Amino acid sequence: MATKKMSPDDLLDQFKEMTLLELNEFVKKFEETFEVQAAPPMAMGSMPMAAGTAAAAEEAEEQTEFDVVLTGAGDKKIQVIKEVRALTNLGLKEAKDLVDNAPKPVLERVPKEQADQAKEKLEAAGASVDVK
Repeated sequence: MATKKMSPDDLLDQFKEMTLLELNEFVKKFEETFEVQAAPPMAMGSMPMAAGTAAAAEEAEEQTEFDVVLTGAGDKKIQVIKEVRALTNLGLKEAKDLVDNAPKPVLERVPKEQADQAKEKLEAAGASVDVK
C-alpha cells in the first residue's frame, strides 16, 4: 500500500498540532535518522556570520588539507628546531623563532598523510603538536 506524500503545508499543519515536547522528540529522531544537528537560533545581527558557519561546516565534512601547529617545544628544544628545519625550508633563525613563539603553524594546507607524518616526527623530537 503506497502512502500519500505530504506537502510542506500538510507537514506544517501536523507540527502545529504537536506539543513542544512532541516537537522536541521529533527533532531528536530527525537528527539521529539523518545524522544532522539542528542549528541554534540566530539573532538578526548575526546573519552575515551564517555564510561563514556554512563554509566551516562544509570544510569539516570533507577536509583534505590540514595545518600542523606546534603548541609547545617541550624539553628538547634543539631537536624540535632541527625537525622544524627538516620539515620546512626555514633557516636556523626562522625555525628557532617559530619554536620560541609557539603556538605557531609549522605546515599549512598539507594532505592528511603528510600532516600525520610531521606530527609524529615533531612529537618524537619532544614537541607537542595539533593537526587542524
